[in-house]
Amino acid sequence: MTRRPLVIAHDYLTQRGGAEKVVLALTRGFPGVPIQTTLYEPDDTYSDFREVEVRSTGLNGSQWLRRHHRYALPFLAASVSRTTIDADVTLVSSSAWAHGFRTTGRKVVYCHSPARWLYQQDVYLGQHAPWTTRALLGLLGPWLRRWDRRQALTADAYIAVSRVVQQHIRDAYGIESQVIHPPHSFNTLGTQHKPSEAPDSLVDSGFDLCVSRLLPYKNVGAITGAFSRLNHRLVVVGTGPEAAHLRAAAPSNVTFLQQLSDAEMRWLYSHCTAIIAASYEDFGLTPIEAAAFGKPAVALRWGGFLDTIVEGVTGVYFDQPEPVAIATAVAEAHQRSWDNDAIRAHALSFSEETFFSKLDDVLAREAGFQRRRV
Repeated sequence: MTRRPLVIAHDYLTQRGGAEKVVLALTRGFPGVPIQTTLYEPDDTYSDFREVEVRSTGLNGSQWLRRHHRYALPFLAASVSRTTIDADVTLVSSSAWAHGFRTTGRKVVYCHSPARWLYQQDVYLGQHAPWTTRALLGLLGPWLRRWDRRQALTADAYIAVSRVVQQHIRDAYGIESQVIHPPHSFNTLGTQHKPSEAPDSLVDSGFDLCVSRLLPYKNVGAITGAFSRLNHRLVVVGTGPEAAHLRAAAPSNVTFLQQLSDAEMRWLYSHCTAIIAASYEDFGLTPIEAAAFGKPAVALRWGGFLDTIVEGVTGVYFDQPEPVAIATAVAEAHQRSWDNDAIRAHALSFSEETFFSKLDDVLAREAGFQRRRV
């Protein structure tokens, strides 16, 4: 196989989330560049990846692992370590595994976070994690941390998505990194469709919006608990292992949706009152997407949200991911008068143009790579 000037690497393409949106942005900035990953399930991630050359490891032969990538944990380190990417430069999008791919050229890592399940287990797993998961991580954790740190040191340069991730990289690996915020890539001007499963009453009654994978550290249960105290509707968009528990515990004014199209998401962003986010987030992309529609955010004063929200201008904070604190902040946001144009202007500072301008500088400096402009 011919050596490539550039290859993009990513952990796995088996879900829809902020990291996957960043990879899609990279494919637009570097057209024709292939993606190397471990597992790829086209039906479970963004359909745009069907237009890109995606290479996977031998693990991808298992449909079960493609649909349930967390069960691949015991095998991923070995699979990644056996895979060599033949390229002048490998641009790695990683929050777990992809920085471990062997490379024949320079390796630049765009880090969404060092593996949460290795370095922040209590936050990541939450109280509902199966004992088998905890036992497996207890058994493999020390070995995987050693493996993870060795792979991190093979990179020629590290880039962090936010200031908090910059500190996590320093703590986990002893590596200094540059911060480049991920781009906001959501097209606000496309068609809009109300999700078919959304109640018609949403249009008249108004609603707040939570867009999140349903994982323990996202604290979606605290948000739904807050709305048991509020006379307002909430729409939650997302999937994940916490789904059944969250649906069972949610009050009647909460609606759960999943696997929506861009047109449906545009409708939700356009019609919502505010976006609500309570996660221990490494960056916080949904407040930027909401801001592009002129909508404020109500978010946890932590981590990446400190980089993406201007308090009092584009949103309000709460200090603990607890229902009472969230309900109080939501009520405050509803009472404020927001400057929607100022919120939209803030979103423009997270454009793809700004992102690629900074990324080009790093690639030229650390890898001697010049991007072909399109």
